[in-house]
Amino acid sequence: MLHLILSRRDAGRSRVNVFVVLAVLASFGVLGCAVAGPSDAAPSAEGPPSEVAAAPTEVENAIVKVFSTVRYPDPYRPWTKQSPSEISGSGVVIAGHRILTNAHVVAYASQVQIQANQAGDKLSATVVAIAPGIDLAVLKLDDESFFDSHAPIARANALPQIKDAVLAYGFPTGGNSLSITKGIVSRIEFAAYSYAVSGLRIQIDAAINPGNSGGPAIAGDNKMIGLAFSKLGNAQNIGYIIPNEEIDLFLADVADGHYDGKPAIYDQLQTLENPTLRAYLKLDRAVAGVVVNEPRQSDAGYPLRKWDVITAIAGEPVDDQGMIHVGSNLRVRFEYLVQSRARAGKVPLTLIRAGKRLEIELPVVADRPLLVPELHGEYPPYFIYGPIAFSPVTWEFVGGLNSKPALLTALSIGGSPLVTRRAEAPTPEREELVAVCAPFFPHPLVKGYAEHAGAVLESVNGVKIRSLRHLVTVLRDLKSEFAVFHFEQTGGEDLVLRPKDVLAASEDILTDNGVRAQASAELLSVWKARGGP
Repeated sequence: MLHLILSRRDAGRSRVNVFVVLAVLASFGVLGCAVAGPSDAAPSAEGPPSEVAAAPTEVENAIVKVFSTVRYPDPYRPWTKQSPSEISGSGVVIAGHRILTNAHVVAYASQVQIQANQAGDKLSATVVAIAPGIDLAVLKLDDESFFDSHAPIARANALPQIKDAVLAYGFPTGGNSLSITKGIVSRIEFAAYSYAVSGLRIQIDAAINPGNSGGPAIAGDNKMIGLAFSKLGNAQNIGYIIPNEEIDLFLADVADGHYDGKPAIYDQLQTLENPTLRAYLKLDRAVAGVVVNEPRQSDAGYPLRKWDVITAIAGEPVDDQGMIHVGSNLRVRFEYLVQSRARAGKVPLTLIRAGKRLEIELPVVADRPLLVPELHGEYPPYFIYGPIAFSPVTWEFVGGLNSKPALLTALSIGGSPLVTRRAEAPTPEREELVAVCAPFFPHPLVKGYAEHAGAVLESVNGVKIRSLRHLVTVLRDLKSEFAVFHFEQTGGEDLVLRPKDVLAASEDILTDNGVRAQASAELLSVWKARGGP
């Protein structure tokens, strides 16, 4: 599993880590996002490792330590936040009076400060752009005079070569001064950064530890080749940096003040390695490519069909494993070219369909809506109805299941949507999953009912629930004597409450349990819009 949190934090005070990726590596059948770079990016090369010259003072002068005070959301008690935690990471000065760091260093931060190498003062900073999926963020300082004496670091404009020597700079755990570790570039590949986003990634064997996050990796002629962001679990000498190519895409995206994301192909594909599959598709032996297993859309206007074979992207041949060659020695997934070759939201593909060659323009999008989405730096909405707390199901909510195998097994046997519907797309009939997010608040209204925490709501009085907002309107406008809550799982039980009893008890329940508001701000306005208390 890729553990993307390299900043130092108080693990005892942070029960739910919202930026731990669920180890969903890009593989055929379920495709992640794709990043592209110039097709002439420097390929890997054989030969002896090049040495990194002694770093000039300017390099060290451009590196800062980043301090954040963060309050992460609590998906299981969404009316509150987790206790404040103090974390630290690294950052580097870039052009435009800005500091580049990792998103996970400053996500959910109420206060950010930076401290220059060998400096005694901390300076206040503000997060002006953040992309959790690709783990990058940009900071601005309140006092920009800092940059008069701290020039931006020079960045390489091409990928390094395999075996190039590299220095990793940062402020890892174990001390307070700047740390420099040495290694080589071990591997360059296109891989998953998170469940929804993939990109080019450089593996190095220089030691990277908590606190290194956001620090630069220097190679060749003392130029930055990327930004440290992760290590591979407990493995030794396997660390990862975000290459300049990905950084440049991010900075170009946020130049207008808004992060749009990376366009990607989300159709499900499979390899063309099996000879029987080739025979079934009646393909000539000279044909290479990947097979469309399930198109992203099923409408007649969508250009892909099941059993289409993608043989090239923007003229670059795709092999039977879905890979393309970049230069002479670098081989990466074909989705790597989407970002650089997409124009007006479309990328050119060459297909074989029923034995005929076709040229199509495939729509690519930067956002893949999911029935179970990620929070993306937001706090979850909630609504409390008497002793029951409801919230939308998010990836952060279901993330806790991975550490509870017994609970995961029970939910699987019961057919819970928390297990079975994670990767589905929303529809007008089901915009999101709504679950009981916490144990019942103690009250006679739920006497005799089994605990329902984690149960996904299906209907109220037979009305299918589309979203949390829809649930609030349904409960607000109820005219019947009873409210019957039915849940989407086998072996569960329905809850029956009297709305008038709930309304009468709500204030006491909230007060007794220290809950300041019955719902998050937007939902509270919906609840009070017509007839609510």
